[in-house]
Amino acid sequence: MDAEAHEKDRRLMVWRSPLRRNRTDTTDAAEQRSSIGKQIVFVTNNSTKSRADYQKKLESLGIPASVNEVFGSSYSAAIYISRILRLPKDQSTVFVLGESGIETELDSESIPHIGGTAQAYNRLIEPKDYTAIASGEALDPSVGVVLAGLDFHVNYLKLAYALAYLRRGAKFLATNVDVTLPSAGSLFPGAGAIGAPLVAMMGGEKPTALGKPSQAMMDAIEGKFKFDRARTCMVGDRLDTDIRFGIEGGLGGTLCVMTGVTRSKAEWEGEGVNIYPTAWVKELGDLRE
Repeated sequence: MDAEAHEKDRRLMVWRSPLRRNRTDTTDAAEQRSSIGKQIVFVTNNSTKSRADYQKKLESLGIPASVNEVFGSSYSAAIYISRILRLPKDQSTVFVLGESGIETELDSESIPHIGGTAQAYNRLIEPKDYTAIASGEALDPSVGVVLAGLDFHVNYLKLAYALAYLRRGAKFLATNVDVTLPSAGSLFPGAGAIGAPLVAMMGGEKPTALGKPSQAMMDAIEGKFKFDRARTCMVGDRLDTDIRFGIEGGLGGTLCVMTGVTRSKAEWEGEGVNIYPTAWVKELGDLRE
């Protein structure tokens, strides 16, 4: 990819920023790309944070970024609901399985929502709830979407409400379907694990996913930034989401950084693997060499 950049033909670097690792390497690499005219978009499947939250996190790590350079799965879902689904007003409310990041982005698109962090749903289910949910008395008739993201306070009551809305015809969406997330050098349940019980209860019906590697997210990013896919590189540290996202999106290249879930070339050199990055580095600092 050409290092020269022209205003009408701006090259794009789409990053899943490995914030957990060497922040100096990340900062230097980001500044280097910007200094030669590369536009950077930080793409994240983390639905618990809004774009503004994530931008503050980047700044706290010394990584220059604006809110407009952050594209999260919660924002992607909000854009999809408001500008693509175009729900009728009497069915425009979203029932949220997730944290405040989702709620903030829904608010940014003026989308009404219930569930989520509301205290009314963060409790144990009671005998009277079964009757009220089954009869529809406890249900909001304006709910037209169930949106599942990472929810640190998921419980039986929330799942019961979500199932009831889905059985009544609500559309099933997910911020992303990553079943695990890396943290503290290990793996923990991801957003996909929150929606998995609903998939099972709905007979295998899968949600429309709006985070990586879904191309609905790629289309939304392209619609906002108007970039040339052939001159764009996806940089990420997870083979099955980041690198797959770039390959299936027809980007000009993909760069795997081995500081996250993917740690070895053996992961794409194994038998039956069909996801291959264009290039790889051990850490972002290698880009300076």
